[in-house]
Amino acid sequence: MKRSNCFAVFFAVVGLFAGKVGATVTLLSPAVSLSPDVSMQAASQSDEASQPRLVRVQTEDVTLALLCEPDGRLSFAYFGPTFSGDEALIARRYIGRPDAFEDMRPSAYLAYGGRNYLEPALKVVHADGSQTVELVVEGVETESLDSNRERTVVRMRDKLYPMSVELIYTAYRAENVITQQVCVHNEARGKRPIELENVYSAYMPVMAPSYYLTHFYGTWAHEMQLVEERLTPGVKTIESRKGVRTTQSENPSFLLSTGAPARADEGEVIAGALAWSGNYKLSFELDESGRLNVLGGVNPFGSRYRLETGDSFTTPEMIWSYSASGYGLAARQLHDWTRQYALHDGETVNSVVLNSWEGAYFNFDEATICRMIDDAASMGVETFVLDDGWFGNNYPRNDDRAGLGDWQVNRQKLPGGIDSLARYAVSKGLRFGIWIEPEMVNPASDLAQAHPDWVVKSPGREVPTMRNQWLLDLTNPEVQDFVVETFRNTVGLSSSISYIKWDANRHVESMGSEYLPEDRQSHFWIDYTRGLYSVYERIRKEFPDIEIQLCSSGGGRLDYGALQYHDEFWTSDDTDAYERIKMQFATNLIYPAEATAAHVSIVPNHQTGDRAPLKLRFDVAMMGRLGLELQPRHLTDEEFAFARRAVETYKDIRPVIQLGDLYPLRSPYEPGDWCARMFVSKDKSRAVFFAFSLDYHDRMASTDFKLQGLDPERRYKVTELNSAGSDTFWGNGQTFTGDYLMRVGVNPWLQRRGASTVLLLEVQP
Repeated sequence: MKRSNCFAVFFAVVGLFAGKVGATVTLLSPAVSLSPDVSMQAASQSDEASQPRLVRVQTEDVTLALLCEPDGRLSFAYFGPTFSGDEALIARRYIGRPDAFEDMRPSAYLAYGGRNYLEPALKVVHADGSQTVELVVEGVETESLDSNRERTVVRMRDKLYPMSVELIYTAYRAENVITQQVCVHNEARGKRPIELENVYSAYMPVMAPSYYLTHFYGTWAHEMQLVEERLTPGVKTIESRKGVRTTQSENPSFLLSTGAPARADEGEVIAGALAWSGNYKLSFELDESGRLNVLGGVNPFGSRYRLETGDSFTTPEMIWSYSASGYGLAARQLHDWTRQYALHDGETVNSVVLNSWEGAYFNFDEATICRMIDDAASMGVETFVLDDGWFGNNYPRNDDRAGLGDWQVNRQKLPGGIDSLARYAVSKGLRFGIWIEPEMVNPASDLAQAHPDWVVKSPGREVPTMRNQWLLDLTNPEVQDFVVETFRNTVGLSSSISYIKWDANRHVESMGSEYLPEDRQSHFWIDYTRGLYSVYERIRKEFPDIEIQLCSSGGGRLDYGALQYHDEFWTSDDTDAYERIKMQFATNLIYPAEATAAHVSIVPNHQTGDRAPLKLRFDVAMMGRLGLELQPRHLTDEEFAFARRAVETYKDIRPVIQLGDLYPLRSPYEPGDWCARMFVSKDKSRAVFFAFSLDYHDRMASTDFKLQGLDPERRYKVTELNSAGSDTFWGNGQTFTGDYLMRVGVNPWLQRRGASTVLLLEVQP
């Protein structure tokens, strides 16, 4: 990592003690006055105990440090590039109150009470009605999980009440990624419940001259749109209260840069993402001292959570990536971490898919599907997926108004059943997949008639419908069993099924659960998501080899909580290439291209009506997991031949795209109407460069794209891919040094809107 002037970043990540593998170190707090109901070991009053003690975390390039203060408080000390000089860090002082010259080191985890006047990370209501918390450090333990991961647990306890809090941090050395979560324990004796009002996964205080927040917003068929804004005094909030499809609008991830807007290859950037598929909240509060206070975790909205004696509550993980070299490095670190730890089977390339939806919708029979399978095989596709419309008999699924919940094969459409189609696909050299939406039910279904108590609804009120469907209550273990059984039975329709597309097409309205007790209705928002994760875990344990696509009306469930159980995600129902350029660029600043399902569809596009050239549609889709979303019979012979060549080309380069390093060279959100990205293999022997013209450029307009990530000492042959008749780059077929390509660059001729180029770079002997 390049050296830089580190801005003072303070955030709620505890330092890992720099000890031996497997070592455990316990730091005890000094003696404190405790209530008789609390048992805590306290250190003796000694000279050593009267000094702050440093707890340090070390990744390959980043140091994080916390201080255990003499009075038991846990303060944050430093986050940035590795340095030497612990003594100065311990001695460093802060003046943090606007009305007093007193030392106010930032807290590592803000609890309500004492001097805190900001939104707290932790706020509880004790059994006696008190709402304040004062935490002191009881001990710090470190554990080596393997050669790359270390976990630190900071154990804290309230000075007065029988409540303890664990701050849990996992550091990933090679990826420079740290995750954080919090566990709260009610240790009272007898029936003395506490209620959690705020319990965020992480608190991060940052001090810098200015702050620029990049975040992502949208709606159905327009997800993951990027916006950057300078934060001003006050509170900026990114949140969801939808319960399901919580990322359909805002995404629980962000980039934070200081001093200047974020750049791809320079400047200090923090990337954050929450691993939670339910209601979430990210808060950015710029206070009067100039400090930015960042919170991330479960949304407190309507979610007061009761802990009985002996109960615990563990938050989802907040994921952090730090870069001193721009958001490109932060993204690459997240992608490496995702492939290793947050994506099912993340080291395997994903196959080329033909999905039946936009090619057939609900209107198909066996002959239609078999013809699509034939064409898919001829085109070189590897997996065929039968989408919505294959099920329901008493309430046949001929449109979206009936059948959800009745997961039996529609005998009229498919008299031979699913097994005959799946075996036919396998006989053609394809894998076979199928669509389900097991969390939902149509009112017009056998399931809705048999189990009205399974439907999410507010007591005594009409159940609102969305897309003609209701939501099943996953807080209920019986419903969880039903969903697992639905998955099991669907896979059991044929031994040749190896892919499931899991969809979810509505969010929560008029919340209520017939399963939860009256005094636990506010648990719904959290327990639904926990129920979903329980289902995922059971399915993954039983079916580890089934490939599962994460879909929710498109990108409505794109977060690290759900992604860990899936092999890929459906980015958006919008398959328009012009729209996808921006959408995929933004998505891949957080989530990896390997998992980004990107499909070529017919024109005019079914969502936008736009007409993109077939070359552009393939060039854009090849920047992710390539697939097709069309009826092959609608292609001309020339288009079909081009598609077949493009699919074979993609198979050759996909290891670079799916498993290599991404370099975002030119953002489509910046002035100029260009976009450029490249992928480089880990050994730097191959790279693939993509560039697009987003609008008309006059005859005098030209631009150079300086490449990144290559070996400057090696020579690369440049070959243009997906050519549509004439070269866009004058150097096609020539060899250049990596140094030239990175310092001078390439200047393809891209004049018209929709013009694109793809260049393969290969090291020469």
